Amino acid sequence: MLRDKSALVTGSTQGIGLAIATRLAAEGCNIMLNGLGHPDEIEANRKQLEEVHGAHVLFDGADLADPAEVARLVERTIAEYGGIDILVNNAVVRHFAPIEQFKPQDWDRALAVNLSSAFHTTRLALPGMRQRDFGRIVNMASIYGTRAVINRVDYVTTKTAMIGFTRAVALETAAQNITCNAICPGASPTPSIEQRFADFMATSNLSRGEAEKAFMGSRQPSGRFVSPNRIAGLVAFLCGPDGADTTGAAISIDGGWSAA
Repeated sequence: MLRDKSALVTGSTQGIGLAIATRLAAEGCNIMLNGLGHPDEIEANRKQLEEVHGAHVLFDGADLADPAEVARLVERTIAEYGGIDILVNNAVVRHFAPIEQFKPQDWDRALAVNLSSAFHTTRLALPGMRQRDFGRIVNMASIYGTRAVINRVDYVTTKTAMIGFTRAVALETAAQNITCNAICPGASPTPSIEQRFADFMATSNLSRGEAEKAFMGSRQPSGRFVSPNRIAGLVAFLCGPDGADTTGAAISIDGGWSAA
């Protein structure tokens, strides 16, 4: 469906980002991976994507808090693949503290990685998309882009702003075959959440299924995590032919959380 398209997926060395990269590779895309992690694990994932899906997969460890590094990442991706057809802005950092105790350096880094990096990747990828009259931009927002939670001011702020950024880009590109959408997942078993969940299971003496329901509490009515593979499936839909008329949307995939 997306044979020979090229995708840059930030924050794609683990969790949701890796699931998205895997699904796009399965759809025929060449992939530029980006993110943090142990070099051996990153290389193993990169090699597996190439071997299983026949994609051309590269990795670049650009620090997305640095605009010069973001520019280098985009330039390298364009040079390697001849352009960026699909851009998935997924990279994120998060911190936990009340506002009066929130470290300014943590706030600045969250703004840079979670929000400004998406601005830079988009502004640099768009000229080529316009020239080819094709582009798919998917921004990873969150349920917390639509509501607040305590002690996570950086995450709530940047994910809310990501939705506004998505709408602005969608309007500016609507006259061409370029779309820009935001995805708003609920709780998904990312590495950071899995660690908290493992700690909860260790003290709850419950089965995993029972522990998931208890861990979700009143937040996610489905009582289960949102699968990263299903989030990746939504990305594939938005990037494929059937997603051509969907732009400027903030799409919830949250087990009913936003309906509660």
